[in-house]
Amino acid sequence: MEKRVEALILVFSFLFFFQAMAGENKLKFRQLTPEEERVIVHRGTEPPFSGKYVNHHEDGTYTCKRCGALLFRSDTKFDSHCGWPSFDDAIPGAVERRPDPDGVRTEIVCAACGAHLGHVFEGEGFTPKNTRYCVNSISLSFIPADEQKAVQSGKEKMQTEKAYFAGGCFWGVEYLFQKAPGVISTRVGYMGGHTENPTYEEVCTGTTGHAETVEVVFDPSAASYEEIAKLFFEIHDPTQVNRQGPDVGEQYRSVVFYTSEAQKKTAEKLIEILKRKGYKVATSVEPATTFWEAEKYHQDYYVRKGGTPYCHFRQKRF
Repeated sequence: MEKRVEALILVFSFLFFFQAMAGENKLKFRQLTPEEERVIVHRGTEPPFSGKYVNHHEDGTYTCKRCGALLFRSDTKFDSHCGWPSFDDAIPGAVERRPDPDGVRTEIVCAACGAHLGHVFEGEGFTPKNTRYCVNSISLSFIPADEQKAVQSGKEKMQTEKAYFAGGCFWGVEYLFQKAPGVISTRVGYMGGHTENPTYEEVCTGTTGHAETVEVVFDPSAASYEEIAKLFFEIHDPTQVNRQGPDVGEQYRSVVFYTSEAQKKTAEKLIEILKRKGYKVATSVEPATTFWEAEKYHQDYYVRKGGTPYCHFRQKRF
């Protein structure tokens, strides 16, 4: 009976998560026990060393107990011996930081539903990331890796679409796309050049013709290409020529690489809208060519390093 209940919780957790990612106006919350409500809703704290995930080391993903959103991967969990589960990183965009009412600490909540998770501390030196997400076990549920793979396999069968954008340093562009609703995955690489298998060092010389490009795989039932493209035009300055902020060079030019005639028409329509608003748009619209994946150390750069973009931020333009 217990296994059946756990299976039902797992199914509903994923249903709630995908509804949230698809932009549902109202999340469906799991009914909480009085003790869960004390912590999750009223910002309480469970007693140290009392939670089920303090000494938990199984491979998988930790989710929000209330709405099912994915929060932490098991490979970011470590033993801090503080009495609560500790993680040195969160899934991009999954956890929101807020000033704690005590005026000293920083509270962390589920970005999807606002459920209280615990607090985040920095500078303690437990891991190279120097960050500790201190989380109440009672705020979490857990999905074992093998069960998650089964769900992921079903997810990969859904209809997806790819989009390619160049808008300055691909670290910042990727970071902001990773947080967008409907985005399933991202990769950084090079496109638009005339040499094969370019390296980062070769692209930086400006002799290969490539632009630093981000591949965005998204679910068109959750976010349209137009919405994805609008985000691109709002997270970089499309009026700059062969540069973005302090980064100068042809590899930093602004380009929409389209994969279909529909994508091309959408990009051109958005550029016309911006021009009518007075923007001197320098973005070119070009057919997508071979996408050469960048070196591993460039992938998920800010997520791995724990930083934020230095010249990319969202500015409303539409």
